[in-house]
Amino acid sequence: MKKKYDQYEKEMIKAYEKGKLISTDPSKAELEKFRSAARLTFIKDRRVNIRISSPDLMDIQARALEEGIPYQTLIASVLHKFVSGRLVEKSPRTTSRSTGRAKKMRTS
Repeated sequence: MKKKYDQYEKEMIKAYEKGKLISTDPSKAELEKFRSAARLTFIKDRRVNIRISSPDLMDIQARALEEGIPYQTLIASVLHKFVSGRLVEKSPRTTSRSTGRAKKMRTS
């Protein structure tokens, strides 16, 4: 699957290819700030058990396989984006084993 780049990404690629991007060394304070943020962001100190339908789990596993990540990581990422207000809803896409449930729910 070929990735489509937005305008910003295209400009960054062009700048990189022309050698216009300059690598900088962050200060020790900046490095520590980044390390601290990373540690706090990725601490997984709670376990949650949920029940979901088999078709939904299959769809999640298929999407995770497409993304090249474990399905538990995908679920955690979606939940994190939702609670932080960064989850952007797009029109539903169909999968190869789509049950048609999404279409039924939209029409009812």
